[in-house]
Amino acid sequence: METVGLVVLIAVALGFDFTNGFHDAANAIATSVSTRALTPRAALALAAVFNLAGSLVSVKVANTVGSIVDAPETTHGLVVVFAAVVGAIVWNLITWYFGLPSSSSHALIGGLVGAALASGSVVHWAKILEKVVIPMIVSPLVGFAGAFLLMLVLLWLFRRANPSRANRGFKYGQWASSAAMAWGHGLQDAQKTMGVITLALLITHHVSPNGDFAVVPLWVKLACAVAIAAGTYSGGWRIMRTLGRRVFKLDNSAGFTAQTVASSVLMTTAYVYAAPISTTHVITSSVMGVGATRKFSAVRWGVAGNILVAWVLTLPMAGLVAAGVYAVVHLFVG
Repeated sequence: METVGLVVLIAVALGFDFTNGFHDAANAIATSVSTRALTPRAALALAAVFNLAGSLVSVKVANTVGSIVDAPETTHGLVVVFAAVVGAIVWNLITWYFGLPSSSSHALIGGLVGAALASGSVVHWAKILEKVVIPMIVSPLVGFAGAFLLMLVLLWLFRRANPSRANRGFKYGQWASSAAMAWGHGLQDAQKTMGVITLALLITHHVSPNGDFAVVPLWVKLACAVAIAAGTYSGGWRIMRTLGRRVFKLDNSAGFTAQTVASSVLMTTAYVYAAPISTTHVITSSVMGVGATRKFSAVRWGVAGNILVAWVLTLPMAGLVAAGVYAVVHLFVG
């Protein structure tokens, strides 16, 4: 039963990774598609390739995600992790259906905490505060402020430039900034699934403890990288429309600015702080920051408010779903 449970859990976790890809595909490419810097399929292909590459270069975020709870060993622990992943998938699908760019990262973390609390497992609240809650609050603020300031600088530097030539230059710049966003997304989001699968392997004694967590096996890295890349290429058109068109009408300079700032935040937090921040939060706030430089009313704050509600609800709702799944599965598994 333990082996079957482990196989099922890995399959479900990779399914979550796939939904993460199509749910968050918009984060990397919505701005490029909405400004027509790239065609949708070309943008998706670019995002898939760089998601794959970014997924393989570091495991710092995976170690953080896998160590925020101490799941019990063997089958009981698998039930906890399974419930966490299912809770995250359900919340992903709900927000995808309504076109809300919520955070897959925080859905997974909320699921882990909800399932752990329901099972009586240990939750490392200090680590959650340091690595999840504080970055969750600070990273969107940095994205908004950074995009606002960089957009002002670019507007001043190119104030006398030929508009057509400058726009063409920013269009090419968006190719690079889209690739950087996809790299940062892979660096952040695929690692979260790596952490969950490695946690399942740890509690079933298929890998050994190493420091605060365990060594992530190569096959786990490859499987998660391929799953998120495949999900990204499948597309996430509902969320893409919200982020690329409904928050603020972007042009090439605005898209380039938002993506440049957001990708910088993603890479810094992954490499330096090992903090699992939300790609969605950062790119959305960066788009808002760019829009605020034109005029405050240029940002559709009603849409932004709906996105904020989804942000606030993600952790507790994914946690509640995961707790419910744990209760049902535990009732049958025992």
